[in-house]
Amino acid sequence: MDIAVVVLLLLFASFVAVGVVATVRTVRAVKRGVERGSAQARRVVEDTALKARRYTLMGAAGELAQLRLDLRTSIDSTYRALEAGSAEDASLSEASALLARLNDHARVLDTELKVLEREPDKARIADRLPSLAERTERITHSADALRWAAQDRARQFADDDLTALAQQIDIEAGALRHWAPSTLPVGGPTGGPAGDPKHISRS
Repeated sequence: MDIAVVVLLLLFASFVAVGVVATVRTVRAVKRGVERGSAQARRVVEDTALKARRYTLMGAAGELAQLRLDLRTSIDSTYRALEAGSAEDASLSEASALLARLNDHARVLDTELKVLEREPDKARIADRLPSLAERTERITHSADALRWAAQDRARQFADDDLTALAQQIDIEAGALRHWAPSTLPVGGPTGGPAGDPKHISRS
């Protein structure tokens, strides 16, 4: 009897532990989903504000907004291109790792640009704009190079596959058209043509 009680207690404790673990994992997953959703919402708001400043503000303020937009657009587009191709092409993993490192530099630069947007000294902004624009161009050029290479690679794979498929279809089409009429003689497998004098019995 005591053993049965111990077993039941152990089973109950196991069920409770499993339930706690499942609950914790669910809460964490929900939290991650909420955080991702909040981050995406903030990003959309920021991008919209940048576009508005780009077209409504003149001078250095508009240039800063344009630099931030260029930076974000290039990095985000490259991320999407690599994610789309990585499912079918494992060799893109190295490119994704390089893009992650490049994105670290993009974040630092974006922060500098964001801080400079609130700088009241116009002379300081004008002094720093050329170097910031040059860094932005270097980062966007590298991101664009990765994206274009991934696109070219995907297109080449598609072309190669289509060429191979077309060759296989040509071979199969030729095989389907290759037919031959029956070679059996009319008089049967062992006899000659009907009416052959050699096969007419003589009386």
